Amino acid sequence: MRDSIIVDMKYADLDIINGQYGVERHHCLGGPNRKKADEDGLWVPLTPEHHRMGKISAHQSTEVQKLLQIIAQLSYELNEVSQGLTVDEARKKFFDRYRKFYI
Repeated sequence: MRDSIIVDMKYADLDIINGQYGVERHHCLGGPNRKKADEDGLWVPLTPEHHRMGKISAHQSTEVQKLLQIIAQLSYELNEVSQGLTVDEARKKFFDRYRKFYI
C-alpha cells in the first residue's frame, strides 16, 4: 500500500478527526476501487470508532463517507497538478481511473 497522499505520513498514526492514537486505515474509495485507492494513496487514518463503529464513522455515516470521497478526489487531482497536469487533465484522469466524480 502506498503512503497516503491525503495526510502527511508523520501524522499517519493519528486519527484525522480527533488526533487519537490506535488507528486503522480507511480506503476513501472502496468496492471495486479499493485496490486503485491503495495504489494511489487514497486512505486516511481513523480510530475504530470513526472508521467502523460510531454513528459518525466512515462506514456508518453517508455524510462522512461522501466527504472522504470528495477529499480523495481533490487530493488525487492536486497530486496530479503538482506533477504537471492542468486541473482539467487531472480531473479527466481521475474520472478515467475511477469512472466517477465525487465533486
